[in-house]
Amino acid sequence: MVKSRSYIATPPGATIKEQLIDRGMSQKEFAVRMNMSEKHISRLINGDVQLTPEAAVRLEMVLGVPARFWNNLEAIYREKIVKAEAENAMDADVELAKQFPYSEMAKYGWIPAARDAKEKVVNLRKYFEVVELSLLGNTQITRIACRRLAITEKSDLALMAWAQEAKIQAREIETAPINIRNLSLSVPNIRDMTVMPQEEFGPKIKKNLADCGVALIFLPHLKGSFLQGATFIDGNKIVVGITARGRDADKFWFSLFHELGHIILGHVGTMNGTSEDDEKAADTWSGDMLISAEDYNIFLEQKDYSEEKILGFAKQQGIAPGIVVGRMQRERLIKYSELNNLKKKYDF
Repeated sequence: MVKSRSYIATPPGATIKEQLIDRGMSQKEFAVRMNMSEKHISRLINGDVQLTPEAAVRLEMVLGVPARFWNNLEAIYREKIVKAEAENAMDADVELAKQFPYSEMAKYGWIPAARDAKEKVVNLRKYFEVVELSLLGNTQITRIACRRLAITEKSDLALMAWAQEAKIQAREIETAPINIRNLSLSVPNIRDMTVMPQEEFGPKIKKNLADCGVALIFLPHLKGSFLQGATFIDGNKIVVGITARGRDADKFWFSLFHELGHIILGHVGTMNGTSEDDEKAADTWSGDMLISAEDYNIFLEQKDYSEEKILGFAKQQGIAPGIVVGRMQRERLIKYSELNNLKKKYDF
């Protein structure tokens, strides 16, 4: 028996059982008369197997009740099972849908605006391309390497919503086959772009990555996601999504190189996503690729963090000075209020 708020699906076997009780017939004797095994009769009565047209004909012979009655009873039972299970799944998804930033997603045009709870569920199912939202917990669907500042249940769902939009937009980007070696060789060229104006490096970096099988997507930040970037494999390409959270150039470049680190270090596409060690490794790789660790340590030993010295060090490294400032701020070497004039702002 399957129940929901509106439906109770009772198997035809319940009626068969009533017939046997009225006749005082045991299931063992009934099985012999039906020329079926006791195990099959037990499963038929419990609704564990389908009552076939052949079984319906046998029931007509043994119990004297027309086959069409049993066939109709089975059809009604199966229909009610589908409706009951669908209602139960909808009820569960309505609760889950409340955890998604639906209004924000609708504001950005990712999904249609809706007020009705069930309509929201249907829209979210279509958006995520699943028959039930509960399937989003399946690791086959959500294998994402990402950089975010905190993890909560809501943030996980916001991350899934954000990553799905990146996946959808990436389908419109043509890329070459995935080539990790070429991507590694392209890192110095991408690093050189840190000193370029945004309107100049934007198209170049997208083409550079596409030639390596990577689709780069920029998306707005979803509140509560604590997300800065995410990377995953979709079909025959790697998708790198970067959020517009924090438009400072240093945050953008660090996040981008962090995601490239995940790719080059082999963290993308793993069944259980990235570990804390993977995230730390990508952070270290990003920092070292942007600023030589040896040169940075020598610079810090001088204990001169003046604007002039930072500009000189950034020029020596061939990177935007804001990247140096941002790193020093994160490491508490200078205050977050200091030298922000050296940090560029990007508008994605």
